[in-house]
Amino acid sequence: MSAAVVNQLIAALGDAVDITETARESARADKSGHAAHGLPLALVHARSVSDVQETLRIASATGTPVVTQGARTGLAGGANAGEGEIALSVRTMDRILEVRPDDLVAVVEPGILNADLNTALAEHGMWWAPDPASRAISTVGGNIATGAGGLLCAKYGVVRDAVLGVDVVLADGRLLRLGHRTVKGVTGLDLTSLMIGSEGTLGVIVGATLKLRRTIPGQVCTLAATFVNVRAAAVASAAVTASGVQPAIMELMDAASLAAVHDLLDLGAPAPGVAQLTIQTDGVAAVADAEAIAAILRAAGGTVAVSHDAEEGERLLAIRRSMHPAMERLGTTLIEDVSVPRSAMPAMFDEIARIERERGVVIPTVAHAGDGNLHPNFIFDAKPNVAGIVDVPEYIWEAADELFTAALKLGGTLTGEHGIGVLKRRWLADEIGDDQWELQRQLTRVFDPQGILNPGKVFAP
Repeated sequence: MSAAVVNQLIAALGDAVDITETARESARADKSGHAAHGLPLALVHARSVSDVQETLRIASATGTPVVTQGARTGLAGGANAGEGEIALSVRTMDRILEVRPDDLVAVVEPGILNADLNTALAEHGMWWAPDPASRAISTVGGNIATGAGGLLCAKYGVVRDAVLGVDVVLADGRLLRLGHRTVKGVTGLDLTSLMIGSEGTLGVIVGATLKLRRTIPGQVCTLAATFVNVRAAAVASAAVTASGVQPAIMELMDAASLAAVHDLLDLGAPAPGVAQLTIQTDGVAAVADAEAIAAILRAAGGTVAVSHDAEEGERLLAIRRSMHPAMERLGTTLIEDVSVPRSAMPAMFDEIARIERERGVVIPTVAHAGDGNLHPNFIFDAKPNVAGIVDVPEYIWEAADELFTAALKLGGTLTGEHGIGVLKRRWLADEIGDDQWELQRQLTRVFDPQGILNPGKVFAP
């Protein structure tokens, strides 16, 4: 059957189908550091909506699983394709189909990179707000599929706040155009929102109608504040939130992550134990907001430097954006993603410190402090097995389980922006409950009766 499926794909799509071992091997993994078992049957490079439809018609007729991929920058293993599956890449579908400055709307294909989109929109005096740390390498389609966030979320919202509609190909090849181009629109059920964050389990996103913003007037101010420890930094960030001043970006790095990034970038080593808040204000009130925030940080015990230079601000943010490559130098990393109420961030950092101490693990952590989204990184030593897969040791999973439980007890959630994928599927029911887990699983079957779309992800038993 496998050979027959590949032959059908080649007959229908020609050289868009790559069956080389190198291509199939590359399709097994994303940026999570983990890979699927076995090799997919083929990697299909879709060039058009019709290519996606044809692939899914063949998959549906033969009962072959399909895993949709973009730039494979995900951090939950949600787009890893393995044994007996078709890897369907929409990365080359990267056009901007329409820009309407008067309506603040753009229509794009899913494969366009965040950074490329905003470079093009800048010519029109507009931008798309979602700003993941991977913006230079992540795709808009992937952002939508995972419900991505980023550094600017606290002020400008996440992907869900910036998408008006999506075009989706269902498992049987039908094309749906969901959503609207208007600011308001409540006709029928909101299937667009259902698609956002669905991680490839409901359909393949082949287009998106995006809600844009006009370029922000005024200057940008950036603050770098150091604290004696991460708890003090978290208390200070909560104080900024409570004050009512609205920074565009507020990022927190604990001592271990800050030291690792300084080493990667050949910067001077920070003092032991020191944590850092990097905060950026924008708009016409940027200077006044920066001054108000600086006063709050100093009152909380921070050593604060304020820059009004945009280039210097980007250099400071580059420290935060370098977190993941810095972690890769420390060992194998299980990159996690939990969110808690912003007032609970100090308590969450207390819990992380306790887990490190009691379990003897290293968990460098950064946070989008402006919205309470933490990224703990579990560092361990491991080598790939014979299949080329790194198995996470049980003691790391036990520590992660304790961390997830702590986040939920503080009123938090398992994931703020990375998604469930394969790495968190075992904890999904812990948060949403058995009844809702089953209801959501049943919803996937309405869209995909055969269960061929991204099987084994999100809703595994």
